[in-house]
Amino acid sequence: MNKAVCLFLLIVSCWGCSSSSTTEKHQGKRDNITNVHDQIKEIVIEDVLINNYSRVQIIDKYLFIKDHKSADEFIHIFDKDNFKYITSTALRGQGPREIGRIGHIAEDKVNRKFYVWDAVKYKIFSFDLDSVIFDPAYLPVEKIKMSKEVFPNEYTYINDTLSIGVTIMPIGDSNFIPLVGKINMKTGEIKHMNYTINPDVKKKRIGFGISIEHGIYVEAYMPHDLMTICSLDGELKYNIYGPNWDTDTHGIDHFVDVAFCNNRIVATYSGEKSFKDRKTVFPTKFIIFDLDGNYLKTLETEYQIVKFCYDKDNDRFIISMNDNMQFGYLDVGELLD
Repeated sequence: MNKAVCLFLLIVSCWGCSSSSTTEKHQGKRDNITNVHDQIKEIVIEDVLINNYSRVQIIDKYLFIKDHKSADEFIHIFDKDNFKYITSTALRGQGPREIGRIGHIAEDKVNRKFYVWDAVKYKIFSFDLDSVIFDPAYLPVEKIKMSKEVFPNEYTYINDTLSIGVTIMPIGDSNFIPLVGKINMKTGEIKHMNYTINPDVKKKRIGFGISIEHGIYVEAYMPHDLMTICSLDGELKYNIYGPNWDTDTHGIDHFVDVAFCNNRIVATYSGEKSFKDRKTVFPTKFIIFDLDGNYLKTLETEYQIVKFCYDKDNDRFIISMNDNMQFGYLDVGELLD
């Protein structure tokens, strides 16, 4: 048994008895359902070809669409208000300022930069936002090289010595453990949070959302009907067990993506097997919770949702879909009440 597995088992055993009844919430049903299929408006993109399964994200006043299958630039940038195409960046390649395989994009709001994880080179590259917008030939600079033993996967940048997000600990061939931690982007040091996993979980795969404003982060489990809310110091606040909670996975995806939308936690939910008739199955529902994890309602889209992000300025979800509509948006307004 390698050191990574031993460390993980030690963490689980240390925290197996830590939770109390005040942290445990069981939700027997989630049946307050609103169908919003006809309220989703299509975003038509004509100026650039984007592959299926692309990811959407708001950076500053722009909509970023990350296309990991792209043959040239990985990131396509649009005006988030009218969806007009602006430019593309993050050139694909093995050159010193090119990206081998694109990973997470993190925004540095203070310095008007964004950081891109290269999952081949194990490096984080720094992009100056204004230079990207106004200079078609702009190339990024290397910010830091990370260890292959533990490295960041998805995180929110706070400053150069503190980012919080999901890190990946490889454990043998094609397997890994996702652990939330604090990341120092000057030194590369990673410190994992105290509470790392529910002891009844057999396999940890999660969607991650964080709110600096509200001082909490969320881990939404894919193999289990479970959502965990912790403080920014990694202390457990709540385990929220859904109506389909089971210690075994049964090959079913539950939560896939999660984000904070003002004072709401919004997660995409499937409840279906990942593959059906050799086709990938994506979630079609948004489940709405308050900040304590109490269930409020379900929004049924009837579209297969790949990824979504919340545009706070326009109070709407922007959605990437694997369906007859590739991109769309939903004005949420009172839907989150």
